[in-house]
Amino acid sequence: MAACCASRSRATAAAVQSSCITGRLAPAIPTDPIVADAEERGVCLIGYDRPGYGGSTAQPGRTVADCAADVSAIANALGFDRIGVWGLSGGGPHALACAALLPELVVGVVSLASPAPYDAPGLDYFGGMGQENVDDIRLTLTDEARAREKAVEDRRQMLAVSVEDMVRMSPTLLSPLDAAADSRELAEFLHDGLHEGLAPGVEGWWDDSVAQLRPWGFELESIAIPVQLWHGRHDRFVPFQHGEWLAARIPGVEAHLTDEDGHLTLIQRRIPEAHAWLLQRF
Repeated sequence: MAACCASRSRATAAAVQSSCITGRLAPAIPTDPIVADAEERGVCLIGYDRPGYGGSTAQPGRTVADCAADVSAIANALGFDRIGVWGLSGGGPHALACAALLPELVVGVVSLASPAPYDAPGLDYFGGMGQENVDDIRLTLTDEARAREKAVEDRRQMLAVSVEDMVRMSPTLLSPLDAAADSRELAEFLHDGLHEGLAPGVEGWWDDSVAQLRPWGFELESIAIPVQLWHGRHDRFVPFQHGEWLAARIPGVEAHLTDEDGHLTLIQRRIPEAHAWLLQRF
């Protein structure tokens, strides 16, 4: 998920939500509480599908950096001259790409539970990660043909999952804190996003997975706009040390490395804080 936001009364706004919670999907349209919070703050929240998800045309071989052109085109088409951006999990690198590559458009970025680059020096990439993600990532790195076949089969199985079984399908990824955060509303959010995002096929999911493991196409050290970063110590989707590594390298970052969060709890707890922080940047 990646999102942009701003206030029509104070500037202009967009919320760009794409997909992927590291191996699982989130919809381009946020949950009702997120929408309600945006409305209360006067934020225009806009969602889009990254290439290959939902109604968006696939872009084989895309890099993380390529999203900046999409975000810029969306903002231009809607008449926004300044936006804020937030991204959760697999949307985190894409939000950071906007911070690095669109400084004249983007006033600030919030990154929540973002993975670090795979080639990040000094990072234990897999430590503390749920075994399901470890196995999928390592297969992608060692045998792309087999990994893509598995992604096709995984898509088939996930589209058959009920709302009730949505969160339970990833047992090694759920810390006790995230398991306790499970709710009908959250399950419906993930279930609907999965069905909408994967409806056209596996291309978006596959291209996302590959792009995150290859060079992102920009340097974190080049970021010159305000960035707020959130990461929970109880995250098994994207382990805590990813957030620590990013926080040590993004210039001037306001880092919130919390003991109170996992991965899913950030969806429930921290988006209102992201909206409030971004509005202060205009």
